[in-house]
Formats: sequence, C-alpha cells, structure tokens
Amino acid sequence: MIRQIPFKLAVIDLDNTLYAADNGVFSRMDARMNAYIQRELKLDFDQANAMRVKYWRQYGSTLRGLMLHHGQDAETFLLEAHDIAAHELLMPNATLAQTLAQIPVRKVIHTNGTREHAEKILEVLGVQHHFAEIYDIRFNQYQPKPNVSTLLQLFEKEQVEGRDVLVVDDMPNNLTAAKEAGAKTAWVHADAANNIHEWDIAATSFSGLLRD
Repeated sequence: MIRQIPFKLAVIDLDNTLYAADNGVFSRMDARMNAYIQRELKLDFDQANAMRVKYWRQYGSTLRGLMLHHGQDAETFLLEAHDIAAHELLMPNATLAQTLAQIPVRKVIHTNGTREHAEKILEVLGVQHHFAEIYDIRFNQYQPKPNVSTLLQLFEKEQVEGRDVLVVDDMPNNLTAAKEAGAKTAWVHADAANNIHEWDIAATSFSGLLRD
C-alpha cells in the first residue's frame, strides 16, 4: 500500500494511469495521429498506422520519430493529436478524487501529452485542484518518457531528491527510468495483481494503490 512508502512528491502519469484510457481516449488520439501522418506524409492508412506504432515503440512517442525523420512541426502535430473532446468520453470520478485527497503530499502530472490535454482531462475528471503542476512533453524539448534526464530535471525543478519521489505509471519502461533516477515506483496496470514485478508497489487501478 502507498501509505507504507515515505515520499514527499508524487509524480503521476495521466493517460491509462490516473484513469483507464480504454474508454475511447487512446483510440481517438490514435485516429487523429494516423490522419495527420496520412495527410502530411502522403501515406495510406496501413502505412501511417505502422509508422505511428513503430515510432512510439522506438522513441516513446510518435512525435519524436516524426520530428527526427520527417522534420514535422511539434506543435501542429500535438494540437491535432490531442483534439479529442474528452468531455464526451469521461465524467467526474469521485473515487479518484477521494484517493488523491488521501495522498497528503505535493502531486504533479508528468505526461507525454500536452498541458492543454492534461488540463482538460483533469477538469472533466474533477480532480484538477489536487495537482500543483503539470510537466508535459514540452518540458524537456519534446523528449518523451522514458527519459532519466527529464526526470532528474523535474526533480531539480521541484527541489527534491529522487529518494523522496514516488513515480506512478502504467508503463514498465517509464518506471525503469524512474528507478534509475533514484525514485520509488508504483505500477498501475490491469494485470498488476497477476504478475511478479520489480516495483515498490502495484495495483490494478490508481485508487487501488491505497488498498491493494
């Protein structure tokens, strides 16, 4: 349980960690990224979809691959990819709000998405007031997670040592980077209860961190 771990700062991922993104958020973002790649690089759907997945796996974000290999403008891509009308997919989550209220430390969001996307999601969920700051993809020159250097910069900005930080994420490679940066780790994943893991704690949902 999270109460058994001492920490002063919680660095929390957004999509598929704070809430389950299988409700249409990811599928809408994927569709918008595919449409962008098809139009800008003159590819068919299958080619665009394969490129999106390849770059995400290789670099941690599709954007990074598009910037490095195709000279695409980051802000144009980000604006289009995150225009998903989150209010149509999500609703206020009282259980999540109660869980966040029971974690009495400074809490920040760290996401490979944009600040604007995070703000919309947090507002729709009704939990924006629980977070002191949002660190988005722009924080370290569009360098996506996993990135140890970005985490260390975040810790420095927050004026904390890694040993005083708990990083909460659904992606094991992001948690590996967190461990390398000296932080404690919490894995949120639907399969957390059925898998042997190397993280400090694990739960099948964010709210489960208080009870699992």
